[in-house]
Amino acid sequence: MKKTFNVNGACIPEKHYMVDLGSRLNEIREMVDNGEYFTINRARQFGKTTTLKALAVSLKKDYEVVSLDFQTMDTLSFESTQAFVAAFSGELLENAENFPEGIKEQLQAFVEGTVRISSLNALFKVIKSWCQKLDRGMVLMIDEVDSASNNQVFLDFLAQLRAYYLKRPEVPAFQSVILAGVYDIKNLKKKLHPEEEHRYNSPWNVAADFTVDMSFSPEEIADMLLQYEMDWDTGMDREEVSRVLYDYTSGYPFLVSKLCQIMAGTVNANSTKQERGDAWSPEAFQSALRELLKKQILCLMIWSRS
Repeated sequence: MKKTFNVNGACIPEKHYMVDLGSRLNEIREMVDNGEYFTINRARQFGKTTTLKALAVSLKKDYEVVSLDFQTMDTLSFESTQAFVAAFSGELLENAENFPEGIKEQLQAFVEGTVRISSLNALFKVIKSWCQKLDRGMVLMIDEVDSASNNQVFLDFLAQLRAYYLKRPEVPAFQSVILAGVYDIKNLKKKLHPEEEHRYNSPWNVAADFTVDMSFSPEEIADMLLQYEMDWDTGMDREEVSRVLYDYTSGYPFLVSKLCQIMAGTVNANSTKQERGDAWSPEAFQSALRELLKKQILCLMIWSRS
């Protein structure tokens, strides 16, 4: 079965046409190797989750990687410290692979509520012990982290991460922490209500700046189109198509993939070589662009009336 252009959720290399993530993964890997804590904040459908998944696979060769997604934790998980500790411990149990002796049992006790104190301090003492017992560094990755950013317990969680980051010369802690979301956690104050401003204490001011360019370059778009061309043999001018796609989208991953998806939608197993070529002509691109714009305008109209 041939691959498709994907605009819904994370891309899977075996199923979807993708750009080569190698260069950006190498840049992020360098930050991890340097022990940096940072946030990947980009607009929705900018490839954050796809990048995190690929990064996790790459890092597992040298690090213990724990990948979490705060979307899987419901609102009740953030109502109190005890609820968060239980839910977070459950996520660690479900997603981590290597538990040194005693760690799994301590996390399970938080989940079951059988410990005398279920505090963030108690949780991080277990994490400290976990990091100490491992023979390699531990990397924590949390996707959709800003879905919890209006909660006091989340601010306290960030404060604990910061505290252990600052104590790393003397205390075992995560090698690197990567938080991904739409909003920059360093600007968390902007999301709090005015009467709650006293809560803000720069809990993520230890984070390094994330400057990796996650947009698609014309060369990367051309390489992705080569994968498609090898399957469909349209005879398109890849360099020209990739340049036009970049010029109109500035390399925004969703827009590039969506326009490609629209143009590819007219091609099937019964298409002639002429029809396949016409699907990727300048006229076809303009038609795809008009279709995309109509959909976006319709969405805005529906949103404005809701």
